[in-house]
Amino acid sequence: MEKLSQYGYPKPSQFTEYLALFLGPLTSPVFLPVCVTFLIIFVVGAMGNTLTCAVIVRYKVMQTPTNYYLLSLAVSDLLVLVLGMPLELYEMWQNYPFLLGEGGCYFKTFLFETVCFASILNVTALSVERYVAVVHPLKVKHVTTRAHAKRVILSLWVLSMLCAVPNTSLHGVVMLPPKFGREFPQSAICLVKPTWMYNLIILVTTVFFFLLPMLIISVLYLLIGLRLHRERVMKSLSNSNKQKQRTRHRQVTKMLCVLVAVFGLCWAPFHVDRLMWSYIDTWSVQHLKIFEHVHIISGVFFYLSSAINPILYNLMSTRFREMFRHITCYSATCGVMPSRSLQLTPQAVCSTEMKWVQLIQFLCTKASHTYGGEIYIYIYTY
Repeated sequence: MEKLSQYGYPKPSQFTEYLALFLGPLTSPVFLPVCVTFLIIFVVGAMGNTLTCAVIVRYKVMQTPTNYYLLSLAVSDLLVLVLGMPLELYEMWQNYPFLLGEGGCYFKTFLFETVCFASILNVTALSVERYVAVVHPLKVKHVTTRAHAKRVILSLWVLSMLCAVPNTSLHGVVMLPPKFGREFPQSAICLVKPTWMYNLIILVTTVFFFLLPMLIISVLYLLIGLRLHRERVMKSLSNSNKQKQRTRHRQVTKMLCVLVAVFGLCWAPFHVDRLMWSYIDTWSVQHLKIFEHVHIISGVFFYLSSAINPILYNLMSTRFREMFRHITCYSATCGVMPSRSLQLTPQAVCSTEMKWVQLIQFLCTKASHTYGGEIYIYIYTY
């Protein structure tokens, strides 16, 4: 028989023990170290992705098809860091009850699913764009345009939101069954309800939104690498302009290849975590210990993937590094664009010496595009 308080109700300690028995500790035992790690990732990621967005939006010369995909990826990362990470930290600090209700549960699930799909689709589209630019350069003017990139990115986000609906619909707020003659609103948690359907969705999304895209991306970069290797062998037969273009292609491809590799490494633990949760039916003590470590590692790497991209841009892209330095510089000594100005237009150099005017005119006739009556020299981003 349950021990009752002097008022005939179970003691508060009994409620606490009952909740801890079925839901675990109220606060995660690793909350403090994970919280410190998350805060560092948040500061670095929020600043880096904000700078990435500002650089691409502010400077027209940075608005290339490739950078539009990087902008979309930065927006996805900001959503994860600004909206997703606080919810994650709160749940680690207070696992239950879930205070945001059914709507908050749906929003949380929809947010994470959408950004997961949008991130991998953006990386895949970016890889396809690089493949076309390097392997099929004659199609660049028709396929890898800014208007085409905008349409693709919009389609990717719409597709991501649609694909997030099934998993979102399976979640809801769940409470423990009544005990001691009363319900337990303190036990409310955001959890999946029909687990068999959830398991199927997790399997499908892992295959079609991680394994298959990573396979496609790997094949594309393999083909790009083979093409660049053949061009390097034949570079002695080419003129200097083509050699410079190939050098730029190699630099861009190298940076994006590293970006994709880091992306895959950061997201692999996340999918392993979901598969373990879905397909381990009988949990032994060893399974629980392994899952605890995988769950912590997957969370850290998941958010790390949202913070590391701007660091890669800064390390591997001279142009991004220059623009980051310029946009964050407020002193009088660096208020002027660097000598390698990225804002070259015929209008900007009309007052310079005649040899520069002649150079600009030559470039305009060779590699310019006209937008709304104004000519902009097409300088590659990297």
